[in-house]
Amino acid sequence: MIPKPPKERRKRHKQTIACDISPKVKAAVRERDGGRCVICGEPGEPNMHFIGRAQGGLGIEENIATGCTKCHHLYDNGDKRKEYGLKIENHLKRHYPGWSKSKLIYDRHRKEV
Repeated sequence: MIPKPPKERRKRHKQTIACDISPKVKAAVRERDGGRCVICGEPGEPNMHFIGRAQGGLGIEENIATGCTKCHHLYDNGDKRKEYGLKIENHLKRHYPGWSKSKLIYDRHRKEV
């Protein structure tokens, strides 16, 4: 069995890189959302993927929303996925004309990624 190289030397998968939220995107989303959770209005961080990373959701402004810890947890793990998802979707649609879910998912054949 071949041993794996140490973590710091391993190459990251292209999809992992595409789904990460860069500091530039976080800054743009923080400014767009005013540093407030788009669901409840409490202070929050730009860390919520509308389409989750596990489903190939990209780390782009059009897929990221600001969320407080509580709302982010309920969206990802609670019973609020549908309700909160609709709020986030409407918020993103207001800010990005032509917004489409299909543009938010990693596609290894897409040239822009």
